[in-house]
Amino acid sequence: MPAFEDSDFGVEAQRPSTPSAEQVARLQKIVSNGSPAKHSQPTLAVPNGEKNTGAIEVPATRSSIAESEALMHSLSMSPSQVDRRGSRNSFGASLPIPRSKRQSRLSSVTAADGRPSRPGMPPVQPTRDILSSQVQDMSSVKTAAAKDMAFAFDIDGVLVHGDRLIPEGKRVLEILNGDNELGIKIPHIFLTNGSGKPEAARCAQLSKILHSPVSTEQFIQSHTPMSALAEYYETVLVVGGENYQCREVAKQYGFKDIVVPNDIVASQSTISPLKEFFTPEQRATSTPRDFSKVKINAILVFSDSRDYATDLQIIMDLLQSEDGVLGTKAQDPTSQRIPIYFSQGDLLCPTEHPQPRMSQGTFRIALEAIYKAIMGVELERVVYGKPELATYKYADEVLTSWMDTIHNEERLPKNIYMIGDNPQSDIVGGNMYGWNTCLVRTGVFQGGDNDEANPASFGVFKNVLEAVMAACRKELGGDFGFNWSDSMNPVTAGHSISAIE
Repeated sequence: MPAFEDSDFGVEAQRPSTPSAEQVARLQKIVSNGSPAKHSQPTLAVPNGEKNTGAIEVPATRSSIAESEALMHSLSMSPSQVDRRGSRNSFGASLPIPRSKRQSRLSSVTAADGRPSRPGMPPVQPTRDILSSQVQDMSSVKTAAAKDMAFAFDIDGVLVHGDRLIPEGKRVLEILNGDNELGIKIPHIFLTNGSGKPEAARCAQLSKILHSPVSTEQFIQSHTPMSALAEYYETVLVVGGENYQCREVAKQYGFKDIVVPNDIVASQSTISPLKEFFTPEQRATSTPRDFSKVKINAILVFSDSRDYATDLQIIMDLLQSEDGVLGTKAQDPTSQRIPIYFSQGDLLCPTEHPQPRMSQGTFRIALEAIYKAIMGVELERVVYGKPELATYKYADEVLTSWMDTIHNEERLPKNIYMIGDNPQSDIVGGNMYGWNTCLVRTGVFQGGDNDEANPASFGVFKNVLEAVMAACRKELGGDFGFNWSDSMNPVTAGHSISAIE
């Protein structure tokens, strides 16, 4: 997959002015303490590739100037495609992602001579799937083009607003699931920076809202690729999410020992001086223990923090600890700190509220500012989610597997369209990965003809339906029909098949 340098964005890296003698001395001290210089290994304790048995390691792009704290690009402040250099991630740390499990193929229902494949069972009656396959055979060129295009949808602000359906989203999924002139399923996946729930629960919720089936096999939320980290870390602190669902998410990913902030508060009530009360419900769902005997290997911010003060305090304690043991202080906390991962970096997220709300990115920036103020150096951290490369690489895995599920063709379609509402994540990531990008006006973006910093390559559209129809007409022809018609099939002779579906 491509790596991205400063020149890819049409800008030259702007280096700071020559450092003063005091800055040079400080830099030398940082480097001597283990801060990564050019071609050195990062101090961030990212997973060791030698342990990797089932994950794919995706190297994060690295700015040529991100070699020490004083020369490091201010990643948090420049989400623009023009200004940002490669990645929000620190010092080129590699991100492991899981291999998407190969889905079982749909078994044939009849033998080659038309007899039932299961002895004793009655012959299979015609259904729309069988009849549409005949139409597809008659239009082989258009059918091939339909299988060679795919869509990746952001969810919030594109298909839904919170729990409220955006009407055009329902029609889009009907078209892509077969209500079109070919009766063909056009590959599509859901690629969201949303988080905080198990994938199955989120898909069930979406299926109900969208009135269309959404499979976990075609769904990626921001922390889905982080399941690969379960291979590397025994005990993790999982931060964020409502109703403690992130603990369940981590269990499903295979993490063996999961700690959430409430476990720590239940054990050490004084750890958060700004927490005024600890509810009976919080205590009942907590698992207190003696954390002076627990070594936490990594911090995983899965979703938005529900208690900034408490979560920030606990994370800061761990980042300064000796080997991740609360209550200890490392001799050199800068080089010995445990790794911290964020599932995504969005600053804003569209909700049912009239204006977008702060998202996980604001929590990250708050932590970075606090860490810099207390420790005097930048916090090294790793970010998944859009627009980071690892998420798009994982999307390739999922799309390839989904193609195998719906068309028995395990391959990646050539023409992929990313449809999103956030220029700083959906459009930046899609553009850098070489996808066609479509920006819609139903979410974060409410600008002019296109976003100036992060322009969508395929265009800006009023809503998701207009974007999908424009893409289909480009790939399948201007006369492509967006409704199934029984009269297209010679077998039905213009008669409805509704009675046999």
